[in-house]
Parts: sequence; structure tokens; C-alpha cells
Amino acid sequence: MSVGFQIEEVVGQLSKQNFLELPVLLYQNESNWVRPLDSEIEAVFDPQKNKMFRRGTCCRWILTNAEGHTIGRVAAFVDNKTKNLSDQPTGGMGFFECVDDKEAAFTLFDCCFNWLRNQGIEAMDGPINFGERHQWWGLLVDGFHKPLYGMPYSFPYYRDLFESYGFKTYFEQYTYKTIFSTASLSEIIAWKAKRIEANPDYSIVHFKKKYMARFVKDFVHIYNEAWVSTIPGVDFMTENHAIETFKAMESVLHEKLLWFAYYKDEPIGFFIMTPDMNEVLSDLNGKFGLIGKLKFLQYKYLKKDKNAMGLIFGVVPAFQSKGIDAAMIYQFSKEGFNSNFPFKTLEMNWIGDFNPRMMHMMEHIGASIYKTHITYRKLFDSDKEFKRSPIIN
Repeated sequence: MSVGFQIEEVVGQLSKQNFLELPVLLYQNESNWVRPLDSEIEAVFDPQKNKMFRRGTCCRWILTNAEGHTIGRVAAFVDNKTKNLSDQPTGGMGFFECVDDKEAAFTLFDCCFNWLRNQGIEAMDGPINFGERHQWWGLLVDGFHKPLYGMPYSFPYYRDLFESYGFKTYFEQYTYKTIFSTASLSEIIAWKAKRIEANPDYSIVHFKKKYMARFVKDFVHIYNEAWVSTIPGVDFMTENHAIETFKAMESVLHEKLLWFAYYKDEPIGFFIMTPDMNEVLSDLNGKFGLIGKLKFLQYKYLKKDKNAMGLIFGVVPAFQSKGIDAAMIYQFSKEGFNSNFPFKTLEMNWIGDFNPRMMHMMEHIGASIYKTHITYRKLFDSDKEFKRSPIIN
């Protein structure tokens, strides 16, 4: 470590505030950066709010220069449930922010490296979240537009800092964007959908808040069948966790942004979208007080041409390749696009390059890559063979 740098573990109120305020200083001239809510960042590091602490641990630090100014921050984590899913015990690092100084960045990376190695870890992924994948995951390397809610924004020079340190691309994750329009759907989407529609055993319906309990139960069944069984590192979803998630989102949900597929009344697929709440947070400076609540009400009831965020898409394995995904998209396109539908654009978040089938689907709905994030991995033993994330069949 340079004589002028000082690493400090974030434990007291002042260091917590410096951790939160550093991005504000760094991105003050970046018009596309959106400050996340302070409470949501702090919740990641709160054992009372983040269930990951039940099975893992984390630590975070700030870096100061010779003048005592905060110039960097980072966090490192170990998930004891997923750390052994790769060829070597693997931990994570994230919430990285730093001035454009390679020595400062390497000091932060070294801090994570040493802490993780002391935990028995032999590789680290980053930048990732101490939590679920749909938030704070990946380094933005292309498409420096306004981030979606819960997604990280980065400076272009961060890529060089990571790669110079020895991080290698584990997978790329794409955000696709399209305009809501039936004309954007390919002929094959319509053909597959009409074939499903003609079969009375299938039904495609949108979410209704008054039947939330039933839809939540169906969501859990599909999620565990479609995601947990096929993608390493994805947690089993409990019904209680899903209920908490849906209730937390209840005030922002639009019923025609959530679609479910059934076969003989058995749940087989879902397409979950939400409003992009960064359209509300962009001017709130990390706090959701009275002004934020008023702005949210204006956004919810008055704003037109809103941006929606594709959160998750799932079809149980037995019904994949049967056109269920196409049927949900087609039915949504028929019923969703009307004069009262307030959404104009859709950004489909988190399409991994390990999922070519979903990438192909994006092309068929007229979507194109709008942003690219990279999840890196660094092996602590450079003599070991590096392997990218396996392709999903």
C-alpha cells in the first residue's frame, strides 16, 4: 500500500456516510448516473435486513489519501452456500468506486483479496452483490445510459482497473431495449403464440392484485423449477420470501406488467416486469422523504411514456421450447398496448451470454442490446485454468 493511502473498515457512522457519499463526489458531473437510495445500500450490509448474513459474511472499507479525503470504497463477501459451486471456493467483491488511480484501485482489490483468502477463498467474482443477482451486479462497460433501478453505473476507466489487476470475464450480461409495439414481434413469435392459444389446455393471464396469494404461490413454483434447477448459485425461493417481495413492490406494480402461463391450470411460466423506479429516484439525492413520495404519486398516476424493466422470465423445463415464452409476450402485446397503458419502452435486464436461447428470444421481440455489464472472476492461483461460466442448454 502506498504511504499516502489508508484503508479503514466501515464500522462507525462517519465511515458509513463516507461510503455512501463517495459516489456523489465521483459522479457529480455524470448526468446519467442515478443515486440509489441510501437506505437500500445500507440494507445490504445490515444483518437484520439482509438474509445473506444467515449463511455468509461480508466486510467493507473506504480508502483515504494523504489529505484524509475518501477516494475509494469496496466490499467483499462470502456466501457459504454457493462458494463451492465452482472448481475452487469462490467469494465476491463489489460496491467498488474509485478515483482514476491504478495504485488506489489495486489497494482496494488487494484488501478484498487478502480478506477473502483468510476466509479460505481461492477466487473472487466482481463486482457483484451480497444478495440476489438482479441488483448491483456487474461492471458497466458499454451503453453508458441511465441505469435501471438497482443496477450499477460505472466509469469507463473501471474496466481497465479490473482487467489490469487480473480479473477475467466470467460472463457478460446484456440489457436489451425495445419499444412496446406489436409490430416489433417477429412472425415466428406470432405463429408459436397462436398455436398455444388454439390449445384449450393452455391459458395466459395477467396478474391481479386481488388474487396475489395465488399468483405468489405460482411464481414460487415456476421460479424454483425454471431457475434454481438450471442455474448454479441461484437460491431456492420460499413462499414467505416471495410474499415479502411482492408486498414490498405492491405500490408500484402494474397488473399488466406481470404475466403467467398455465397448462391444465398448473403454473408453467411467468414474465415479470416492473416500472423503472429510477425515473422517480433521479432527483431525490438518495432520500425518499415527502418530496419523493409526492414525485412517486405524480409518476404513478400522471406520467406517460414510462420505461418498464423486464425483471425475470421463466418457463419450467418440461415446457421449454414449446413456445410458452412467445405466447406470454404475444398475449401481453395484444392486451397491454392500449390508450391507458402508460409504458412506452421496455428494458430487459440481465440476459447472460451463457443463455443464448434468451438472447435469441430478444431478437424475435425486436429488442437490441442497449447496455453491457461484465461479471469478472480472478483466480488467486494464476497457474489454475480459468473457465468461463457454462452455457445453459
